[in-house]
Amino acid sequence: MRLVLLYLTGLVFGVGISISGMANPAKVLNFFDLAGAWDASLLLVMGGALVTTFIGYRLVFRRQAPLLAGGFDLPPRRPIDARLIGGSVVFGIGWGIAGFCPGASLPALGTGQWEVYAFTGALIAGIFIARALQSIRPSARRRAAA
Repeated sequence: MRLVLLYLTGLVFGVGISISGMANPAKVLNFFDLAGAWDASLLLVMGGALVTTFIGYRLVFRRQAPLLAGGFDLPPRRPIDARLIGGSVVFGIGWGIAGFCPGASLPALGTGQWEVYAFTGALIAGIFIARALQSIRPSARRRAAA
């Protein structure tokens, strides 16, 4: 049952991204083009998502536990640091250049456009590169401390 619900959640997300036009990089890039063909629809999509999320979290956290798990699996609170800011900057630059965010690129794979495959391939390569760099970094710190 859990896999069915996970699939349905992804399906709803993908359909929502597609219907809203956010799988179209031109629409996203037009949002960033303040001096040209500015398109505010991305702002409406983000606002709708924020309102839905706000209400959803309020409803869900009234429960003792989720329906299909023993407890909530929440990330720990961490302070804002250089790693978070750097990742946000890289994400924003990539989004502004390509017109895709990682979530919107997955439903867009169904369009068959080579640009979507190139972006998604670069995204996956970036994930592996970041993991490799993270695994190297702690060992470099231990050597410097010794």
